Amino acid sequence: MEQILELLGGFGLSALIVVIVLIMLLSSAIKIVQEYERGVIFRLGRLIGAKGPGLFFIIPIVDRMVKVDLRVVTLDIPSQEAITKDNVTVTVNAVAYFRVVDPSDAIVQVQDYMKATWQIAQTTLRSVLGQSELDELLTQREQINRKLQQIIDEQTAPWGIKVSIVEVKDVGLPESMKRAMAAQAEAERTKRAKIIHADGEFSAAQRLTEAAGTMATQPMAIQLRYLQTLGDIATEKNSTIIFPVPIEFMRAFGSFFGSQEEADE
Repeated sequence: MEQILELLGGFGLSALIVVIVLIMLLSSAIKIVQEYERGVIFRLGRLIGAKGPGLFFIIPIVDRMVKVDLRVVTLDIPSQEAITKDNVTVTVNAVAYFRVVDPSDAIVQVQDYMKATWQIAQTTLRSVLGQSELDELLTQREQINRKLQQIIDEQTAPWGIKVSIVEVKDVGLPESMKRAMAAQAEAERTKRAKIIHADGEFSAAQRLTEAAGTMATQPMAIQLRYLQTLGDIATEKNSTIIFPVPIEFMRAFGSFFGSQEEADE
């Protein structure tokens, strides 16, 4: 009787072990992949493909799954020191946005696609800065961003990566260059002010020339101008008023006195 109980106890323990192993194999065979993920399946080292999202089964021990996130990744490119085309040392940092569009290539074609994309972004940033002048970097930022995006996207495309946006954030300049740019801006503002003042003087001179021509052809216009000047002087309450006498009056008096002298002779 004791032998029978020992046999049943041993059989029950073995059954329990078998059940536990089956549960472990079943749990390892069931895979759940989120909506923003894909599972890249390898069977005995050979690529099978990407599966998901949802619930699916793999063959335990034979199959191996690697999850890949398909969401957009924000990659911060640290500050890079470079020399521009016009020999100015600048420090620039940027940010890149990319995502995985082919999970299989992202796992098979490169060991670590995150690190590889980060390195490519740094080297490309230094290269593009070396091919650009300082004025282009400061005033044509959008063109620089598009150029960076195109180059990085072309280099990472074989890895199943799509780079959508690259933005240059900050441009650091030496203090001497900042002072030179401030002086240049001040000189430019002074230049514009002088040009505006000269244009005003030129316009005023043209108007005065036109007015002088009108008065030369219309003697009454001079008389009216004299009267207007008298009115302006009177309103200022001056103690002394200078009355301008037209030249025609002087000529009239001169001709009158000349005729009197001839009559006396």
